[in-house]
Amino acid sequence: MKPVDRALWYIESHFRDDISLDDIARNGGVSRFHLSRAFSAATTHSVIGYLRGRRLTEAAKRLAAGAPDILDVAIETGYGSHEAFTRAFRDFFGKTPEEVRTHGTLNDLSCLEPIRMDDIKTIALREPRFEEKPARLFVGINDRFSSSNVAGIPALWQRFSAYWEAIPHIVIGAAYGISHTHDGSGNFDYMAGVEVTDFTDVPPELFRLRVPAQRYAVFSHDGHISDIRSVCHTIWNKWLPASGFKAADTPVQERYHSRFDPRAGFDPTTGLGGFEIWLPVKA
Repeated sequence: MKPVDRALWYIESHFRDDISLDDIARNGGVSRFHLSRAFSAATTHSVIGYLRGRRLTEAAKRLAAGAPDILDVAIETGYGSHEAFTRAFRDFFGKTPEEVRTHGTLNDLSCLEPIRMDDIKTIALREPRFEEKPARLFVGINDRFSSSNVAGIPALWQRFSAYWEAIPHIVIGAAYGISHTHDGSGNFDYMAGVEVTDFTDVPPELFRLRVPAQRYAVFSHDGHISDIRSVCHTIWNKWLPASGFKAADTPVQERYHSRFDPRAGFDPTTGLGGFEIWLPVKA
């Protein structure tokens, strides 16, 4: 059973218990980092976000059915007080527990039902090549995203395209999308940028990132950028568990070839040209 399969089963079997990301990862036999990346690639939810959504959805069902005591529902859902439960419930659904119980319906709620792994698409991948890279420097535009909201990433690339000509010391040949600084709630930083040989004279408004020396499994894909979720899901949930490797907790890179460079007449907003995923690995 793959890590996300195990995580989904464990959450559905234990969401009324006091479980943590560490508990779920341990049950799946992988690290917190691996599970967080694999889960978000497969489901677009963070592990903790999915756990919270399932708890609140089941609570909403009990309330709509007329549960007599909201505090009892709160405690069974893992909240220690009526106030904390009400705040979380309102943040998730836009309604209070009292309103849902009064109206007796789920029709206006965005409930989170159990995810079926059979519904998540994998994709055929070529076997990766392996590369050893020294420490490298990158500059670009950086922003914070969540696993459930990555819609702003294409706009980040559009913002970055205005800086190509202003960046000194560029290593010509590729552009990079770099995911880094992940947390346990499914949030991460994403940088659209390029590799440079030196940070000297880089425009001050650009983000600087130093990536340590690392071994990578490199996956090439010739299709459209819209395939990237399926590619990442297949890497994290199919290839990696069977590979004998572990994911290193260093930045993951999307590499776009020279065809992506606007100076060569390529428009990055088309999403064409293929890409590579550079997954940091360790034995």
